[in-house]
Amino acid sequence: MKLSQGVEWGLHCTALVAQAPDGIAVSRRLLSEHYGLPEAYLAKHLQALVRAGILTATPGPRGGFRLARPEEQITALEILEAIEGAAPAFLCQEIRQRGTGAVPPEDCTRPCGVSVVMAKADEAWRGSLASVTVADLVALVPSHLRKRNQARLTGEPSGDR
Repeated sequence: MKLSQGVEWGLHCTALVAQAPDGIAVSRRLLSEHYGLPEAYLAKHLQALVRAGILTATPGPRGGFRLARPEEQITALEILEAIEGAAPAFLCQEIRQRGTGAVPPEDCTRPCGVSVVMAKADEAWRGSLASVTVADLVALVPSHLRKRNQARLTGEPSGDR
C-alpha cells in the first residue's frame, strides 16, 4: 500500500499546530516554510483537514490554523481519512468469477478468502491508527524540539543557529 505524501504532511502539520500555545493560529506560510513544502499544494491538504473537523481556519493577517478539538480527541486515522478518504485499501474485483476458471455466482455468496484476509488486515491497520492521537504524536517529538517549535510558532528567539 502506498499513501500520498499528503498523509505525512497532514500528520506533521497537525502535530505542529498542536504544539502552538493557546490563542496562537499557525499560518499556512509558517507550516510550508517549517517543513519546506509548496504552500499552494499544502493548502489543499489543510483545507481537507478543516473540512474533516480536525483543524479550524481563521482568515486575515493574524489568521491561520488551530486544532478543532483537543489533541487527545484527534486520531491519526482521522487525518489519514481526511487526506485519502475512508475507502478500504483493497477492493475485491471478484476475479474468481472470470476467465477459464470462473466460479459460478451461486458459489460466490460469501467473500473469497483473499477478500477476507485483506479486510482483516485493513481493519487491524485502521485500528492501530485509530489508537494513536495527535497528543501521542506530539509526545514523540523530543522536548528540545517541542521548545524550539513553540518558540518559532510564537515568534520568540529559540536559541537556534
